[in-house]
Amino acid sequence: MTAPAAIGSEQREGEAGYAVEVRRFSFAYGPRVVLREVSFAIPQRSVTAIIGPSRCGKSTFLRSINRLNDLIPEPRPTGDILVEGHAVYSLATDLVALRQRVGMVFQKPNPFPKSIFDNAAYGPRLNGLVSRGELPDLVEECLRQAALWEEVKDRLDTPATSLSGGQQQRLCIARALGNRPEVLLMDEPCSALDPIATQRIEELIHELKERYTIVIVTHNMQQAARVSSLTGFFDRGQLIEFGSTPQIFTAPAHERTEAYITGRFG
Repeated sequence: MTAPAAIGSEQREGEAGYAVEVRRFSFAYGPRVVLREVSFAIPQRSVTAIIGPSRCGKSTFLRSINRLNDLIPEPRPTGDILVEGHAVYSLATDLVALRQRVGMVFQKPNPFPKSIFDNAAYGPRLNGLVSRGELPDLVEECLRQAALWEEVKDRLDTPATSLSGGQQQRLCIARALGNRPEVLLMDEPCSALDPIATQRIEELIHELKERYTIVIVTHNMQQAARVSSLTGFFDRGQLIEFGSTPQIFTAPAHERTEAYITGRFG
């Protein structure tokens, strides 16, 4: 069997149409084991929700996909994660290339202290993805994809911090899209937003899945049911169950999944 290529090496298609393949992946910080032998695969252009109680390893798993966990002292990963057929934890992986291909949206909106335009342009400008003359068109494209263009097109030079919380989060999504990623990670993207802004982000997720693979961590099971086609239930660092969202929420195969879904713990 041919070994998977490293991120940053010659590209090849993901196997069987998978955007993300997790192969017996475990992760520890020093002596503390957070994830144990996780294995599953995420199809391209889909929305996958990761659910589970607090401190079950959801966010650690999400940040393992683009190796943000490397920034924490004493990371100890074993196994591997493949993104579009490329081995994330290969020694040859280019982390800059990986984080271009795997965008991230965090729990709280975190726009840079720059203008709206400069936030959306940040990645393409830093990574030299387009020429200076092409940059305005790319910024417009990303803001349109994030359903923000019509609201900000006449004030692109104003500070991003002048936007509402929901607008700031959509700007952060536009900023992530500027790098032209293949996978978009979202870590509780609506937890700091009001219900109206949350609805807009959920509508946006439905639109973006036509072009991107999205993996979202959420404590909100109703949200998981609304936005995702696949759901993975994590508990105590293990993947207990993974399958179609309707099946997970209506006929879970594992009694612990059912206990969590029905609110008996969590």
